[in-house]
Amino acid sequence: MSTRATPVASLDDPRGGVSYRFDTLTGQLAAWSHHEVPEVIAAAEAAARAGQWVVGFVAYEAAAGLDPTLPASAGVPGLPLAWFGLAEAPDRPDSDSDSISTSQPRRYRTEPWEIDWSATTHGERVERVREAIAAGETYQCNLTTRLRSRITGDPYAYYRDLVAAQRGAYNAYLDLGRHVILSASPECFFEWDGTSVFSVPMKGTARRAPEPAADDAARVALHDSAKDRAENVMIVDLIRNDLTKIAAPGSVETTALFDTEPYPTVWQLTSTVRARTRLGTSLLDIFAAMFPCGSVTGAPKRRTMELIADLEDSPRGIYCGAIGYLAPPQQPGDAPTARFNVAIRTVLLDRTDGSAVYGVGGGITWGSTPAGEFAEVLAKAEVLAKAEARATAERLLNSYAPAQSDVLAQAERPDLIETFAIDHARPRHLSEHLQRLAASAAYFGVSFDVHAARAQVEQAAAELGEAVVRLRLSPQGVVALEPRELPPASERPVALRIADHPDRRVDPDGPEGVWLAHKTSRRAVYERARAAHPDSDDVVLVNTAGHVTETTIANLAVRIDGIWYTPPLRDGCLPGVGRRLALTAGDLHERSITVDELRAAEAIDVISSVRGRRSAELFDSNRA
Repeated sequence: MSTRATPVASLDDPRGGVSYRFDTLTGQLAAWSHHEVPEVIAAAEAAARAGQWVVGFVAYEAAAGLDPTLPASAGVPGLPLAWFGLAEAPDRPDSDSDSISTSQPRRYRTEPWEIDWSATTHGERVERVREAIAAGETYQCNLTTRLRSRITGDPYAYYRDLVAAQRGAYNAYLDLGRHVILSASPECFFEWDGTSVFSVPMKGTARRAPEPAADDAARVALHDSAKDRAENVMIVDLIRNDLTKIAAPGSVETTALFDTEPYPTVWQLTSTVRARTRLGTSLLDIFAAMFPCGSVTGAPKRRTMELIADLEDSPRGIYCGAIGYLAPPQQPGDAPTARFNVAIRTVLLDRTDGSAVYGVGGGITWGSTPAGEFAEVLAKAEVLAKAEARATAERLLNSYAPAQSDVLAQAERPDLIETFAIDHARPRHLSEHLQRLAASAAYFGVSFDVHAARAQVEQAAAELGEAVVRLRLSPQGVVALEPRELPPASERPVALRIADHPDRRVDPDGPEGVWLAHKTSRRAVYERARAAHPDSDDVVLVNTAGHVTETTIANLAVRIDGIWYTPPLRDGCLPGVGRRLALTAGDLHERSITVDELRAAEAIDVISSVRGRRSAELFDSNRA
């Protein structure tokens, strides 16, 4: 049972439901020079074979210690080139409070992240890579830069938020004393069970879109992109070549090619390469054959790493290295099992001054453009903003209404929701609601049986007759129905107020942007706006561009010059069922609407599935 507030090491796979936490270590192994790297890796495997659990990392600059033909460069000051901690066994969390997805106070603060390279500088380096490609020196080069910040407070809390924001499978937290490593990596370097090994290189990135149809279009475009496919297959070939050094003859195979994997901010293109390892293969053999992973170098590896050393201004350190663990063999004489990530989406914190570094980059091919590559850098850095958004939201919410802090318990993975009316035992627009829910479930990777849900709703409708029903779909795929009485009809216009200030959280590209196109239990933004105007029926939200988006419970329809308009989804509103039906019927048209236009509107309606379309009146001292 765990008694330590924060671990020395933690390896977490929320997707697989597996976590290994280590509160104490029985020993440590560290390599401070290149010639010590092979010794430390071999000692780590020996410790695992002797029954110890081993957790640790190999930094990018350790490569020359594994292959003398690779360029040697100095690493991060004070950080070993390789480090492993030894433990008797993982410590078990003492309660669900140690779950990555559970809400706990976020006692840390970060300063704004600043990038080392401007778009211009990055573009110049991209062009230098393209010149090297034209000269035949490289086919692809993984060009990276750094973002820098300062972090005060609890680094383990920040790690938990990174993991929740990224939702990858290869997360790792290592506390070395001076340095703390916080890795939310989604990429598998290799997994090895003693007889077989596989690697899942990740090459090809597309920014996700909040609206499901646009998001799926982004996925398809990535899958079909000639540039991204070429980038991916080059690295697959490199990984295959690396594996042949340790594989049984004829056993290397590509078992998956061009898979698209969803993450909160990006789609990633991955492939899977497998092989049977030769009898007597060691962990050191695997690292010597494969490290660094080809996805973070490029091809050919040696010349491309020389190019990287010329172009990049600072050491990568743990970034683009590997972090993982070895578990003792289950039977005496067997090899240990090993699982290592590619250390991307990784923060290195230096406790001496609070400085934090986050590496980010992408593969440059002949088809790359400076603008496109810099956009990819920014997309891969968005996980930092999403991780910090939760801590910021908690501070804001607690300063406003501590009693509502239960909202945060669902902050990372809220329930998906549909609310609809039942008239004469018939659910209103049920097909449309289930279609929207299915799209949101697919977006967030939630299991949803639409046919079973329909049957459940129709049975409840027959029993209820007249009601409003909220359908909740949990992150685990469980459907729950919450009925309440149908509200009485009212002839009185809905009294509206405009939110006091534009809110970054209702911007499509803001920290809450991914949630705006999906109806969820994540309601803090809306509840805060409503609570600020208790004298009104509802509140109109405004994004930082000065455009109205929606109310806290309905879509808007605004008549301007005799034509009814509704804000477009790109301004940050929910794709409401009633709104979509009105657009399809030609009763509404999309356009951005400013606050002044709303104040001067000829008429205002609000549209919701439960209450239908109702007239509204704006009570605002600035209305014309």
